[in-house]
Amino acid sequence: MTDPHVPLDRLAELGLDQLRSRWRLRYGAPPTIRSRELLALMLAWRLQAERDGGMETSVRRAMRRPGASRGLAALPPGARLSREWKGVRHDVIVEGDGRLRWEDGVYNSLSEVARAITGTRWNGPRFFGLREEGR
Repeated sequence: MTDPHVPLDRLAELGLDQLRSRWRLRYGAPPTIRSRELLALMLAWRLQAERDGGMETSVRRAMRRPGASRGLAALPPGARLSREWKGVRHDVIVEGDGRLRWEDGVYNSLSEVARAITGTRWNGPRFFGLREEGR
């Protein structure tokens, strides 16, 4: 199976070597991680970003500004963060007061939203692709 266009729901079925092959075909040298699960998540995120057009321009601009590493304070009201989890797309909107709206709830942090989505603890910025792996 050499097709790099494996459906997202099939990535979980692939072994580490197969995931590395998919990454190499599409993006070049794969990350040097040993976790099959993590590589599958990373590949799924990249594929989703390509398919859905990545982050909105306003979000990318906000992240490039000095101090953007401070987190959500740099994201403008109305910014939309999207993530697919277990085949379902989740959209989070930054409210005017800096809080986050997801489905029918309002949350104080991306970590709270990520936990509501997954049922487990996550680093919210990492879950939504706003933070690099090493940070």
